[in-house]
Amino acid sequence: MASTVTSRPGYGQLLRTRGAWTFLLPGFAARQPFAMLTVSIVLLLQHTTGSYGAAGAVAAVTGVSMALFAPYSGRLADRHGQRTVLIPGVLVHTLSVLTLTALALADAPLWALLAAAVPTGASIPQIGPMVRARWAAKLQDSPLLPTAAAFESVTDELTFVVGPLLATALCTAVDPAAGLVTEASLTLLGGLLFAAQKNTQPSVTGGTGEHARVERASALRVPGVRVLIVAFLGIGSVFGGMQVSLAAFTESIGEPGLNGVLYGTFAAGNMLSGLVCGAIAWKAAPQQRLVVGYTALALTASGLLAAHSVLLLAGLGLLVGMCIAPTLITGYTLVESLVPAGARTEAFTWLTGAVALGQAAAVTVAGQLEDRFRDGAGFLVPMGGTLLALATLLALRSRLAAPPRARTVARGVGHRVPVTVD
Repeated sequence: MASTVTSRPGYGQLLRTRGAWTFLLPGFAARQPFAMLTVSIVLLLQHTTGSYGAAGAVAAVTGVSMALFAPYSGRLADRHGQRTVLIPGVLVHTLSVLTLTALALADAPLWALLAAAVPTGASIPQIGPMVRARWAAKLQDSPLLPTAAAFESVTDELTFVVGPLLATALCTAVDPAAGLVTEASLTLLGGLLFAAQKNTQPSVTGGTGEHARVERASALRVPGVRVLIVAFLGIGSVFGGMQVSLAAFTESIGEPGLNGVLYGTFAAGNMLSGLVCGAIAWKAAPQQRLVVGYTALALTASGLLAAHSVLLLAGLGLLVGMCIAPTLITGYTLVESLVPAGARTEAFTWLTGAVALGQAAAVTVAGQLEDRFRDGAGFLVPMGGTLLALATLLALRSRLAAPPRARTVARGVGHRVPVTVD
């Protein structure tokens, strides 16, 4: 894919933006639930129930609940303000996680665990979209916006390096419940500190008339957003399928502690390629980049099924991770040209929710496959998920083009009003 590197504002200049660290640091702590929660649930419930299938089912309900409720959380934040939505959500999530942990340790029946998983997932704080919205409000039409977009992607990927490693270390070296307890504590502390930063909170959607109604319309009404949701479902299948399959593989060879290392290698690939992607001014259109990146993702994810050694899995996992970050960045970038400003937080949460839903379905299916067939059968899930999503993307890629009335030319890429995207 053709690209050129041009001078652009750097990460150092971005991080010197006044007030940025007041929401970045608590936001990083509050992002950990999305990275820690699934792994912590799987490891605790596999310990208490002895079944990857049961553990995957509970994790799946958590993911589905998040996927269903996240867009509404984003829409409420657009309309009423982040603080109003975040504070009660953080409190509900902390209580729900601790309840789920107590039920698991008390050997509660599966139906009780599934019931507790619903509010646990529904209340996951949508910190990533909220941080992106704060960057947009802080920078507005600044040339630092593309740098902020790349920085947010790298930050997301860094949580997937730190989160699984931390959760696995706590669950295997301290106590099977330590991962969930830590996740709840970080959510409470980070979420409340983030909500306290009122000065950087974006203004709520207001106004009347036709323009205001368009700005407040649901992002789901945009055809391109629906195509991106399918693509992000496939990405979620990679996250979920690898979480279960790597855990099963490392247990089968008697080295459960390697699970966090292998998954961390995969996440490190995401982070490193995100850094590189953010340093390049691409000449190719984002629709083309998305198709090329997704093709590479599907091919590398398909190779996981044939990997039967730690080194081979680590190498392939690194390659898969390197394909995910550019795909995610490009997908989030397309939101800028497809969605009105007043609905972008909601659009971001639809995509984040799609990853969670794909992850939930993948955890369930991969858990069943590992319970029944073992021998890496769970790796069929990321292969199937990405291939199906790629076929959909190829068939409907024309819907990713921005409406002609909303397009201007800037550095060879279609843009509307510049905002922070990931």
